[in-house]
Amino acid sequence: MRTGIIWISILLLFLSANFFVFWHVWKILPLPAWAKAIIVTLMALSFCLLFANFAPQMDTLPMSISRGIYEIGTSWTIVMLYLLMIFLVLDAGRLLHMVPASFLKDSLWGSISITAFMLVILVYGNIHYNHKVRQPLELTTGKEISKPLKIVMMSDLHLGYHNSRKEFARWVDLVNAEQPDLILIAGDIIDRSIRPLEEEKTAEEFHRLKAPAIACLGNHEHYAGEPNAKRFYREAGITLLCDSVMQIDDIYIIGRNDRTDFKRKKLGELMKGIDRSKYMVLLDHQPFNLEAAEQQHVDFQLSGHTHYGQVWPISWITNFIYEKAFGAYQKGNTRYYISSGIGIWGGKFRIGTRSEYVVATVKHQ
Repeated sequence: MRTGIIWISILLLFLSANFFVFWHVWKILPLPAWAKAIIVTLMALSFCLLFANFAPQMDTLPMSISRGIYEIGTSWTIVMLYLLMIFLVLDAGRLLHMVPASFLKDSLWGSISITAFMLVILVYGNIHYNHKVRQPLELTTGKEISKPLKIVMMSDLHLGYHNSRKEFARWVDLVNAEQPDLILIAGDIIDRSIRPLEEEKTAEEFHRLKAPAIACLGNHEHYAGEPNAKRFYREAGITLLCDSVMQIDDIYIIGRNDRTDFKRKKLGELMKGIDRSKYMVLLDHQPFNLEAAEQQHVDFQLSGHTHYGQVWPISWITNFIYEKAFGAYQKGNTRYYISSGIGIWGGKFRIGTRSEYVVATVKHQ
């Protein structure tokens, strides 16, 4: 009941924000009413396409149409957010007599200024998204490691309607260039539907990886249908650790099911019987309850999920929600890395955040 009230409140707030933007766009445009109506209608249609993304009929439409619906609908959320902030700032400036009222009503210069700002911020955000940051990470341990291990770590690929096989192929090249011993993926390989991955035969691209790939499930694998996700993982040659453990050389890899599965095992139960003298790496998609890894003396935990908000100022909200929303962290002797993800959900914009992959070296100190 409480969760339902929260979601209804969020939806009403989102609707109000959109109407606020529509109204201000109508007022500021120095155009005849019919032209304003066309522009605001197109904006409202973009808003509606966001919700169309969650309809099962998306998977029955031609691929190009489904991609268009996804890109336009999800990109609108970013456009709306920045228009909302612009108009709120301008309204405050008007009330403080710092912005003339004429700048916000039938204003050519107001319209040009806001359009130019939006173009700059969106082009920058898209270019910044497409640049993948290489994050080095050195993990030293007193535990016995016979030889240093080079591990490429990723999360939140979100392959599907917007991150296509062609784009993923570029990421594979980046990973292979590192010549890693192992690849770890902390969930959300799949975005929301298995259909585009099947049509593009994306599983074949994973076979180009020159090191074993091990992954846990994310919440989006559950949205795509867990049986479908598991089938894709098998076809892609990815070792899926779903509340299970495997040993590679001198380290244990522990993979938890995502917390959307209320029946997932507790970490202590999952780790029963393993040799605690070995180096232990935990894959857990969502970085909640970080103390669990510390209590079980896990050496390193890799998580993702947060995207670090994708764009500012949403990153401020993730900082409020999570104990650690992005980057390296330590609790006791347990080290963590919360990745902002190499891919993204929704519009391809990174503003104040980054797309990244981690290149970690595990060695005896």
